[in-house]
Amino acid sequence: MFRTLASTLTLTVALTGAAHAEDFEVQMLNRGDAGTMIFEPAFLRIAAGDTVTFLATDRGHNAESIPEMTPEGAEVFESSINEEIMVTFDTEGLYGIRCKPHYAMGMVMTIAVGDVSDAPDDFLAGRIPRGAKARFEEQLSNL
Repeated sequence: MFRTLASTLTLTVALTGAAHAEDFEVQMLNRGDAGTMIFEPAFLRIAAGDTVTFLATDRGHNAESIPEMTPEGAEVFESSINEEIMVTFDTEGLYGIRCKPHYAMGMVMTIAVGDVSDAPDDFLAGRIPRGAKARFEEQLSNL
């Protein structure tokens, strides 16, 4: 009986956690309210376990995490061009996302997972195209 009760409790806790996870949609656009070659929204604050679906609203885009801008222990992801991808963010931290074909044009977004109040010191380190860096800096002001 104890084993059955423990199994039921474990399943209930697992299902309760899954029930509270939220789903968000991000459009990959040629043009939007904030300019050209954008993710809309360009900044998300979500909880660990939430899912983001990147919608190939306009053709010619992909969504991929930038390895140098991904929290330690988190898995990186990459969609194909024109592919919708659903990603569950389980690791807390700050994520930099780009559209590889339009990275130099500044097509980037930032996702803050969990209680993130500041960007890591090295978040904007390395070679980042000028347009992408400017948009990342703007997005980080949302922290």
